[in-house]
This record gives sequence, C-alpha cells and structure tokens, in this order.
Amino acid sequence: MGHHEHGAAVRDDVRELGRELRRAIPAVYRGYAGLHEAALADGALDRGTKELIALAIAVSRECDGCIAAHAQGAAAHGASEAQVAEALGVAILMNGGPATVYAPRAFDAFREFAASTPAGGQDAPASGLAARGSPQR
Repeated sequence: MGHHEHGAAVRDDVRELGRELRRAIPAVYRGYAGLHEAALADGALDRGTKELIALAIAVSRECDGCIAAHAQGAAAHGASEAQVAEALGVAILMNGGPATVYAPRAFDAFREFAASTPAGGQDAPASGLAARGSPQR
C-alpha cells in the first residue's frame, strides 16, 4: 500500500494551526499537555499499550490529527503491525462502518511512522509490548 498522507502531512498541518491557537491560550495548552503526559505515562499499562488504545479511540472519534499523533506514538513505542491491526479491529467492532474508513487511515499512518522508526513495525515484541499485545513485566 502506498503512502496516502495520513501521517506526517496531517500531523504537520495540525501542528501549525495548533501553534497559532496555543499562543492565544497558552494556559489551556499547558494544562492539556500535563493531562496528556499523565494519561500516557507508564503505569499498570505501558506507554505503548496506551498509544494503541489512543489510536483505536482516535479512529472511533474520526480524528485525523489524533490518528497521526497516536500512530506515531505507537510506532515510537514499539508496536508491531499485527498489534496495531488488532487494536484497529476492536475500533471497527465498537464503531461499525465509520471505523472501516478511519482504521485504514490509521494503519497507513502507523506504517508511515514505523518505516522511519528504528525497528518499528516489526511483528516481533518490542519495548514493553509482548507479541500478543500485553505489556511485558
């Protein structure tokens, strides 16, 4: 499958617009950044697993910017294509038809970011994510 600009191009467009709004309401963005880091911090679930959850929710919410951000996060934290595909399958189950449009976008974005991440997107376990998608402890 070829690159369809569901990853970096979307992320970059959203970043530029976000910078403009962030300058207008910096306290709101600081608060959101704190929430983002706290929610995705390693805990009972590792960061990679949380990125997979966030990616599936992004598909359900039909949010291209969220898909790009969490596809990149999943790639950066060692998710495999198989793990991403299974998480997207759950999004399709929970969201029905619209997820069949956004899940392929998310898969394409993940593949884009995984290709530019060292050892990203392999079907072997990586950095906290076991082969079956469970956190390693």
